[in-house]
Amino acid sequence: MAGPVLRFAPEILLRAQGSGLGMKAAIFDVDGVLTDGSLFIGEHGEVVKAFNTLDGHGLKLLAQGGTLPLVITGRDSAAVRRRVADLGLQHAVYGAGDKLAAATQLLASLGIGWEDTAAIGDDWPDLPLLARAAFACAPPNAHAEVRAAAHHVTALCGGRGAAREFCDLLLMASGRYAALLAGHLTTLDGV
Repeated sequence: MAGPVLRFAPEILLRAQGSGLGMKAAIFDVDGVLTDGSLFIGEHGEVVKAFNTLDGHGLKLLAQGGTLPLVITGRDSAAVRRRVADLGLQHAVYGAGDKLAAATQLLASLGIGWEDTAAIGDDWPDLPLLARAAFACAPPNAHAEVRAAAHHVTALCGGRGAAREFCDLLLMASGRYAALLAGHLTTLDGV
């Protein structure tokens, strides 16, 4: 393989670099971004959600590339907590009634400013985050006001690869994408 085939517009990559050589943190909404927004509620009140493995691997790659994935969601469920734990994500806020307050507190505790933070969201509660983030992204199934506030609208929908596209874009903007890809082209046993 000669190199990555994935491409983004140069102006989007420049915007996604933030104040340095890539974002230090990326905030992810859950419903409508990491899922398609559907909620399946069983007869005993349990919530079932479908997550995409491409998105999950993207979050892991993002962390390997030096950008801290942060989950801030307005809902709290066992399904989301399980997915966050399975991905090894260290920072998540569940049931955030005020996502801006939650994000501001979390970023401050990590010593990261908005100028080094990207965010992806799909509905009005995400607008304050998108307005402050150095790079704002939305899936195409996001509300019209959210798409209008975004610097980039992904080609793929929430729960169907939008988060992976966001991760890939941030990794490419930071210059870390090609090395991570090359590392995956070699086998673990050295053959």
